[in-house]
Amino acid sequence: MGKRNTVIIDEKTPLLILAGPMFLELFLTTMVNNVDTLMLSHYDEFAVGAVGNANTIMFMMNILFNVIATATSVVVAQYLGAKQYDKMNMIYTLAIAVNLVLGIILSGAFCAANPLIMDFLHASDEMRPLSMLYIYIVGGGGFLMAVYMVMLQILRCNGYPKIGMYITLGINVVNIGGNYLFLYGPLAPLNMGVAGVAISTVASRAIAVVAVFIFFFVKKIGKISLRYLKPFPGRLLGKMIKIGLPTAGENLTYNLYQTTLLSFVNAMGNDSVNARAYCTTLIAFAMIFSNACAMSTQIITGHLVGAGKNEEAYKRVFKTLRTSMPITIALASVNALLSRYTLQLFTDNQNIIALGQMIMIVDIFVETGRCLNMTFVSSLKAAGAYVFPLIMGLLCNWGLGLTTGYIVGVALGVGVAGIFAGTATDECIRGLIVMYYWYKKKWVGKSVVDKKEKIELE
Repeated sequence: MGKRNTVIIDEKTPLLILAGPMFLELFLTTMVNNVDTLMLSHYDEFAVGAVGNANTIMFMMNILFNVIATATSVVVAQYLGAKQYDKMNMIYTLAIAVNLVLGIILSGAFCAANPLIMDFLHASDEMRPLSMLYIYIVGGGGFLMAVYMVMLQILRCNGYPKIGMYITLGINVVNIGGNYLFLYGPLAPLNMGVAGVAISTVASRAIAVVAVFIFFFVKKIGKISLRYLKPFPGRLLGKMIKIGLPTAGENLTYNLYQTTLLSFVNAMGNDSVNARAYCTTLIAFAMIFSNACAMSTQIITGHLVGAGKNEEAYKRVFKTLRTSMPITIALASVNALLSRYTLQLFTDNQNIIALGQMIMIVDIFVETGRCLNMTFVSSLKAAGAYVFPLIMGLLCNWGLGLTTGYIVGVALGVGVAGIFAGTATDECIRGLIVMYYWYKKKWVGKSVVDKKEKIELE
């Protein structure tokens, strides 16, 4: 089987070739969430906190979808780097089929567990029904995200990061238009509120799925057919699960830890819940650049490791950090300085604004540590060292983040900013540990592709 229509990615690939489009994609994705928050804040303040609670759970669902999506990124990048093109159609088909089935199962499971989830979050009586409604609609369509995430990884690893940017722009247009129709436009008399916003979200995701498949086939990147699964590639699936489970486990434990912290915040009152929701919206802008750089470096690292260029991969990751760290700190600092004014876009409640300003100051330290984590953890996964980040996540999230957050935020009475101080402690210390692991080259030799022998995966 010949080479596919794939863009060459190696040590000479400029970071911004991949990171630029991914930054814009993440920025536009953040805008989708911000538009929901902003439009709902002028419709019903309880709806903002309710959707914030629900999105925490939706993020957990997406983490589970990442089991196969992340594994797809690692396997596709390394096999393309190793120029083993004959296995690509099988990898594409398997990844999409498995994540679709997983998506359908998880969508049903999260909807069925909705009441238990609300009990765990200690959602207030005002927010509980709205949060549940949002989860039923958006969670019920969660399988769309499962497929979209896999397809997006396939396109990125093949050198087409811009497609995500274009599609996300389209999602913004559909989402904003749908929100307006339900909240303020011709459909406003239906008084659907949160339900209308949820419907807009699901509709935009359905359009996104159709768009990525069209691009995949038009560009002739590969083929998708069940015939590539005969005989069923059980060893390949096992390899992908082996990669994906620790990665998803790391993300899942982080989200469970954040969900536990959210339960502390919910017990502090609705002002604290809303302050957290508004600040989370603003914080997303501070982290998207370092996230885009980390995602791009993950793809480049995967290609280099697959090609056996370990030294080039080693140097490339530190080069990324020298770019992403100062910019991330600068963005977080500007965010904190402007927070008194930006928070007024969402609310005129002075107590919420004061709480939010404290959160944004602490977030400077959160983003510093998060930049380290995203850069080195992403690269470790791309190199095949996916277990160590899970171990560090378990130890630092619960041993440092949760403990510090509870002591400072709850026991000492600092409040919601104290909860964020716990997250800052976790991110900074864990970030230094994973950086040292990369520096000592503990990841060398863990590549998915064995260059010394021909591996038959089927």
